[in-house]
Amino acid sequence: MTEQEQHNSDSGAAEDTKPTASSTDRSGSPGASTFGFETILGKLVVDSGFVTQKELNECSALLQDAEGNATGHTLGDVLVNHNYVTRRQLDRLQIDFDTRKSTQRIEGYRIIRKLGAGAMATVFLAQQESLDRPVAIKVLPKKFSENEDFLERFYKEGRAAAKLNDANIVQAYDVGKSGEYHYFVMEYVDGDTVYEQIVEKKKLSEKEALPIIRQVANALKHAHEVGFIHRDIKPKNIMIAKNGVVKLADLGLARALDDRDAAEAEAGRAYGTPYYISPEQIRGKKNITPAADIYGLGATLYHMVTGKVPFSGKNPSDVMHRHLKQELVPPDHINPSLSAGFSQVIEMMMAKDVSQRYQNATDLIEDLDAVASGRSPQFAQPTLDFAKLAEVVKATSTNEPVQQSSTGPASEISSMYLPMLIVSGLLNIILLIWVITK
Repeated sequence: MTEQEQHNSDSGAAEDTKPTASSTDRSGSPGASTFGFETILGKLVVDSGFVTQKELNECSALLQDAEGNATGHTLGDVLVNHNYVTRRQLDRLQIDFDTRKSTQRIEGYRIIRKLGAGAMATVFLAQQESLDRPVAIKVLPKKFSENEDFLERFYKEGRAAAKLNDANIVQAYDVGKSGEYHYFVMEYVDGDTVYEQIVEKKKLSEKEALPIIRQVANALKHAHEVGFIHRDIKPKNIMIAKNGVVKLADLGLARALDDRDAAEAEAGRAYGTPYYISPEQIRGKKNITPAADIYGLGATLYHMVTGKVPFSGKNPSDVMHRHLKQELVPPDHINPSLSAGFSQVIEMMMAKDVSQRYQNATDLIEDLDAVASGRSPQFAQPTLDFAKLAEVVKATSTNEPVQQSSTGPASEISSMYLPMLIVSGLLNIILLIWVITK
């Protein structure tokens, strides 16, 4: 997931929410991270929306009764027993609390609030005191700090981001360790993700989507020229700042194109997000090229303008199988308002055969600019599936009424001229397409 994608998706733990009167005694002030988790839990569950203040008061009364009976229950136990929270949600609050306590001690940074949390990290908005600027700090949970694979991926992301310097890529500032926690400081992007825009708008128009994808393509052009492939292009990894600048984020799966050791180690395994992963990544190919990122960007663009992912299924394996085998429904068949040229670009971006796909972001940008100016794309051209046409021709010829009789002059004449009529029809179709695309 992206560093800053859950501004709105986290229903809870907004640390800057004002404490309510009766929870203050148990939780202290908004800066009460110096207290223990149990002490501040009442404030956290109210701020997170798990319980109302009235419900918290009732649970506190039950806890006092339990303490009088020496049962050893905690507020967390009472909340779980009364189905206000699950153990998993309680654990998540504990992780967020512990992480926030640690980040308060990162020298040179003042933590403001939590931006979001993913499976592997929590992200905070902070102020860098030396330069007086807002930054985002990504913190690895303590439970992952002893996992070498997670640590390697975490620092690998920082190293990759540090080598990239482009206006359309989230910039890396610092990476290090504070106590038991590892952190990564990066540019703060005040805005939404493409995914959030899809959720809000259902789908984007061609006019809205083009400048967004054009900027991401520019980011990929820079990354590929420097020697990196992203390998996880998706709507949640694309940020749109309030000033309209688009930023590609989350380099957790990025890999150097010439890193043969990593390619060997990862061979045979699929790395990426199932809805947007390229066929060659699914197959675990060693030689992953920039074309894989272009496929992911194509799948993202498809989702943006149709409101649907290119392939869906009952589980990740099913989705990936469809990427390999199922024919793509042209985007303009789902959203007829899309121009033919725009749809052709998306289809070429998502060609299953790597050799039929854009080989670099430069060619893609040229076609995107052409479509934006109302011209036909140069590289993405309409194609005819001659195998399917042959099937149609075969079916048509066998169902012709005149062919049902094997004798007579009419049957002989029709059999003689039918191939000529078919060829003539195909030539007319090809000529018409050529005229349209010029």
